[in-house]
Amino acid sequence: MSEPRELVFVDDQYYVHATSSRVDAQKRVLKHDEIFAVFDRFGDIHPFGHGEHGVYFRDTRFLSRFELTVAGRRPLLLNSNVSNENAIFSVDLTNADLELDGRLAVPRGEVHIFRGKLLWDASCCELIRITNFTHRPVVLPLSIVFAADYADIFEVRGLHRERKGRHLPSRVLEHGAQLGYVGLDGVERRTLLTCTPAPSSVTEDMLHFEVSLPPRGEVVVRIEIACEIGSRSPRPVRTFEEAERRTRAVQEAAAVEHCGIYTANAQFNHWIRRSAADLRMLATQTDHGLYPYAGVPWYSTIFGRDGLFTALQTLWVQPRLARGVLDVLAAKQATETVPSRDSEPGKIVHEVRQGEMAALDEVPFACYYGTVDATPLFLVLAGRYFEQTGDLDYMRSLWPNILRALAWIEEYGDKDGDGFIEYQRQTDRGLANQGWKDSFDSVSHADGTLATGGIALVEVQGYVYEAKLAVAKLARAIGEPLRAARLEESAARLKERFNERFWCEPLDTYALALDGERRPCCVRASNAGHVLFTGLATPERARRTASTLLAEHSFSGWGIRTLSRLEERYNPMSYHNGSVWPHDTAVIAAGFARYGMRTEAVRLLEALFDAARFFEDHRLPELFCGFRRRAGQGPTLYPVACMPQAWASGAVFMLLQACLGISFSREKPQIRFTKPMLPEFLQWVRLENLRVGEGSVDLMLRRHPRDVSINVLRSRGDVGVAVYLES
Repeated sequence: MSEPRELVFVDDQYYVHATSSRVDAQKRVLKHDEIFAVFDRFGDIHPFGHGEHGVYFRDTRFLSRFELTVAGRRPLLLNSNVSNENAIFSVDLTNADLELDGRLAVPRGEVHIFRGKLLWDASCCELIRITNFTHRPVVLPLSIVFAADYADIFEVRGLHRERKGRHLPSRVLEHGAQLGYVGLDGVERRTLLTCTPAPSSVTEDMLHFEVSLPPRGEVVVRIEIACEIGSRSPRPVRTFEEAERRTRAVQEAAAVEHCGIYTANAQFNHWIRRSAADLRMLATQTDHGLYPYAGVPWYSTIFGRDGLFTALQTLWVQPRLARGVLDVLAAKQATETVPSRDSEPGKIVHEVRQGEMAALDEVPFACYYGTVDATPLFLVLAGRYFEQTGDLDYMRSLWPNILRALAWIEEYGDKDGDGFIEYQRQTDRGLANQGWKDSFDSVSHADGTLATGGIALVEVQGYVYEAKLAVAKLARAIGEPLRAARLEESAARLKERFNERFWCEPLDTYALALDGERRPCCVRASNAGHVLFTGLATPERARRTASTLLAEHSFSGWGIRTLSRLEERYNPMSYHNGSVWPHDTAVIAAGFARYGMRTEAVRLLEALFDAARFFEDHRLPELFCGFRRRAGQGPTLYPVACMPQAWASGAVFMLLQACLGISFSREKPQIRFTKPMLPEFLQWVRLENLRVGEGSVDLMLRRHPRDVSINVLRSRGDVGVAVYLES
């Protein structure tokens, strides 16, 4: 039995504080490009505690309070939901009992109040429709209290600031009000509220309407909340209906480019549709291309690793998104050494922020490069994108960025020259751990002590291995055979050294990492599954690793735990030491499939599908707790998980690809299915507009007792379909 540890305080300065639980407070989320909003079920925004409610634009909260009352009382909630395509948040309310001069003037339930909300450009548009269902006239005093605290997203997350900018005097306007703030960065931020028709009265913090309703009549109020920065103003939106038409048109255009997936299981279809809609919502048109912002509310911005994994998950159904990720990250590739930002030439960015605290360098994330894995993953994505699309002209244009990323791996990634890529932050303001498990306590030894020094993570070596092979293929296609041969030889040496140094024979798995003294961190962690994803494991050790990951101590029944229950630091409620992350489980499933373990991949698909059915709208969160599965109960929520989260939304696509064994060959071009399998709950799957190169196909896959049949329903362009019975 281990000695009890003394109480310690979390020393992760960028930890997301959980001062109140979000599990009980159901919320509704909207996002469009760089603006997002978090409401309660009534459509209100509350200023309590460190809650995340609000309307945010470019990492700043432009509206921190927005509460509707009728005659001073909150209406009664009938229903609220966000539409399937994430375009509109709809709320149905009715009046509570309203008294006038001591008598009941309007009994509850006689007036219906509909609230519709959507985001467009940098505005939140709301339509309020009040309907009188009685045969007598009704006058309703309707008020909206509003405020804007202009908190930086890192303040909302819990970071304390010693100094802030100054709030500008509120301006009362005929049709609304304007709030403002000048930050310490010298930037003026404004919130403009415009109402149609004009309110009956306006104060510095309240819009008031005296709503006169004829018998069986209705009144419509439209409110636009515009977020303005400096001289920038949003494009004018004349009506809520116009914004709705624009939003739907953009979403429909995006959906056309997506491979359609339809199955015999209605709940699975719901999961697919919700995930696809969330990815379309998180996809943001940046100056350099389309990019999936990582998640709402904490990570609604560019994250290198998250975008790369999301693109890898969805490449087979939406190659355009992968192209956008490559374009954006190439544009932001580091060109110089800046220790305060962990920047080195050729490195791929980790996080980009546009708020006041980032501009003032109060946090180092304006353009921060503290990630060890984004650079090799950039090369992995480039290679896989080329295999599916065959777009050699694009690869030629990206080739300088590819070579710079490769140079970073070879010149900066392996500072001690031992052949493994490691990380160590350059200042104490950077992230202590720089793999995907980037919390301060995520890398430890078997006795629970934290690893120190330059840390070589197990999964990163796998990413580097596939990256070298991917660039070798590209080099041959571009006409550089000598470079290709050198990279293939380097990858072979890495595979040999890796299997010598990282394998932990007593644990039947690979070590989580090598620490700064090159001692292995011999703990059972999900990271080892990523080695299978990249093909770095030997076949025999891949099978043993899979058995360890699927053992009861690692597999919760809902997914793979980030850390085994047998390990010293295991805590099912932790961020990275025992929780379950859907994207992590999906990557592991893809790893199983790569080594021919299709049955094991199907098992993980079944587990996450079962989990998804317990979450509202089948929306998988960023993570959930790693408690074991209990009969009749769903997964246990993690209190501050992002929902939606891009790579959680992408998990279902990677899982289905793993089970069907889908891969691509650019030479033929050809779509390949290797030992395809379907779980029992999917009798058939129809794929429409599945693309390779310039061609596409529609396919019907049917489950049989021993195999899966594939019929080509329609073919367009030069594309073939092949089925392989062996890996």
